[in-house]
Amino acid sequence: MEIERKFLINHLPENLEQFPRHVIEQAYLCTNPVLRVRKKDDAYILTYKGEGLMAREEHEFPLTADAYMHLRRKADGNIITKTRYLIPGAGSLTIELDIFSGCFTGLVMAEVEFPDMDTAQTFEMPDWFLTEVTSDIRFHNSTLSSMPEEERLAFLKSLTEQMP
Repeated sequence: MEIERKFLINHLPENLEQFPRHVIEQAYLCTNPVLRVRKKDDAYILTYKGEGLMAREEHEFPLTADAYMHLRRKADGNIITKTRYLIPGAGSLTIELDIFSGCFTGLVMAEVEFPDMDTAQTFEMPDWFLTEVTSDIRFHNSTLSSMPEEERLAFLKSLTEQMP
């Protein structure tokens, strides 16, 4: 079970380059249910995600590079590319700060995964977070993957207008 909340941010944390990071590329074979292939640095993963917004079933399976490339060619829509920074949060939590590139350049989001629902529901945003978007399906990567160009451009423009 994955328990996760998503946030837009107010500003990037200082010294971002000091944190570990991963370069991620992912493509969606299906969005209902979610079936995704991901390249994370030099690892390749097939992921199944069940229904839900904050809490949902998730299963990951390793892939070879060849299998990843084969499945990636079968994906529909936008390929999601981003750099994910792993930033220590309160307690033992990790903030995953995603800076998108490619067709979603300009989108920056933070995700926090939780060990249980109580921890998720009592989480307090750091001051560099702007607003929570967990329940807004537009911010789910599976939704981004199927966003047509005109809608994607309007979405990105609306984000820049919201930022302080």
